[in-house]
Amino acid sequence: MFKHTKLHPLLAGTALLAALPLAACAQGKEPIRIGLVTSKSGGFSTMGADVARGIGFAVDEANAKGGVDGRRIILAEGDDESTPDAGRRVAEKLARDGHNLLIGPITSSISLAISQNLARWDAAFIGTISKADKLTADACNPRFVRTNHSDAMDLAMIGEWVKGIEGNDFAILAADYVWGQDSAKSFEAAVTAQGKKVSLKLFAPLGTKDYAPYIQQIKAANVDAIWVADVSGGIAFVKQAADFNLIPKTPLIGHALVSNFVIDATGKAMANVPGNVGFTPDIDTPQTKAFVSAFKARHNRLPSDTEGQAYNGAMVLFQGVTLAKSVQPEAVTKALRGARVDTLYGKMTIRAADNQLVMPNYVARVKMVDGVLRPVIEHSYPASLVPAASPLCKM
Repeated sequence: MFKHTKLHPLLAGTALLAALPLAACAQGKEPIRIGLVTSKSGGFSTMGADVARGIGFAVDEANAKGGVDGRRIILAEGDDESTPDAGRRVAEKLARDGHNLLIGPITSSISLAISQNLARWDAAFIGTISKADKLTADACNPRFVRTNHSDAMDLAMIGEWVKGIEGNDFAILAADYVWGQDSAKSFEAAVTAQGKKVSLKLFAPLGTKDYAPYIQQIKAANVDAIWVADVSGGIAFVKQAADFNLIPKTPLIGHALVSNFVIDATGKAMANVPGNVGFTPDIDTPQTKAFVSAFKARHNRLPSDTEGQAYNGAMVLFQGVTLAKSVQPEAVTKALRGARVDTLYGKMTIRAADNQLVMPNYVARVKMVDGVLRPVIEHSYPASLVPAASPLCKM
């Protein structure tokens, strides 16, 4: 489950450190010890690899510039196996070993299992992927900061977006856990508010591989389009939907489906599918342009949506250390609360009421660009559309 502590190559040679004045200065301060908790195995392992790559890139980049606040960064990694129990265990191990600035989980169930233990472990947690409202509502924690869009933020955007979505009768296929259930509720509320209807709702357990029974029910329902919110099963569902001729006759609409790893694995089946996105290289900010340029120079390709969101979370974490002038977990999250920070979305605010980063939201469509299918932003929705913090959050 655990991987040995990883000192990135830029830290490996003492001669190199001696040659870099800023890095040499960093030796006098306590290092920043980050615990990367992500899915190296299980249903979310493909996304987990992207999360690790995005965080690792941010760490290497910062260390190459001499660290953060004069401190070098040491990254240790653990496998949450795509399950809450393993996620909690690996997070606790990392935190108790001193890597108590945690980052990286994908599913909301794993993030919830970690968040509720932060004070006991003396840890802090930067959430970069998990969307469940509960994380910034009744389960909010002053030691948890979310740097990605929540379900509530997506719902506010979806409420506007569905006004232009064709069709009046929809089916929902969602993963049967907290995020998928929240997504289904959000979409149904948004379309029914527009006088449209959802005539079929299906929930697939995590680990589902055979989607034929669900596809048969959707075909029989003869709906106008299908709302799909199933990250771990997205690849299998799209492939089988194409094999059974469900798509493209019945269009897909994606919640976290229009993701690079799904597109890359499904050939042309995702072409022209719209959906929300957390990040694409099209975001027109100086921060994104700099990140995309540096990432492409290293990897000879554009960053994925998951890599971008992970990198964005690391950016925020680094600024928390700088603002706090400390690596103590409670001090870092306290410094970020209400702070104005640089992000891939521009200069944004971390809302003091719930530690949620307030930022624009996006809808993209899968298109061919320079010979590669990828999400391309079609609509941007301003940060002013973000709903108020939940009154259930008591910080």
